[in-house]
Amino acid sequence: MRITVLTVGKIKEKFYTKAIEEYAKRLSRYCKLEIIEVADEKTPDGVSEASARKIKEKEGERLLSHVRESMYVIALAIEGKMRSSEDLSEHLAALWLYGDSHIVFVIGGSLGLSDPVLKRADERLSFSKMTFPHQLMRVILLEQIYRSFKIQAGEPYHK
Repeated sequence: MRITVLTVGKIKEKFYTKAIEEYAKRLSRYCKLEIIEVADEKTPDGVSEASARKIKEKEGERLLSHVRESMYVIALAIEGKMRSSEDLSEHLAALWLYGDSHIVFVIGGSLGLSDPVLKRADERLSFSKMTFPHQLMRVILLEQIYRSFKIQAGEPYHK
């Protein structure tokens, strides 16, 4: 099974990089993980709504260029469905069981995801009503995917 984390922007802080590397290493025994970063657009302070839409559209085009028809796409969005760790684990297991062997999680930039990306998504997932930096969200997402595998395997990580 394959998992791709498709994200806008690069990780700048070493502590995030180290955490991502650790979870990627842990996940390597459960799945083939790929992290794809696309360039983010410069977002000036006080950006207008029209400019923000254009920025999201450019980032969205870059994201969608990596999405194939056969992929099951989960967009991380504040308005998405919230799941418990157990529910996410069961949901991912069901997706794999029914043939979705390549799952793509999409994390937007500082302004979020464009409408075309959200429309392409097979579902939207929310981790909270709060906003998180996209670099931190990558760490949180990888930890929850790892937790999902541990739950499925009945291994003693999840409590």
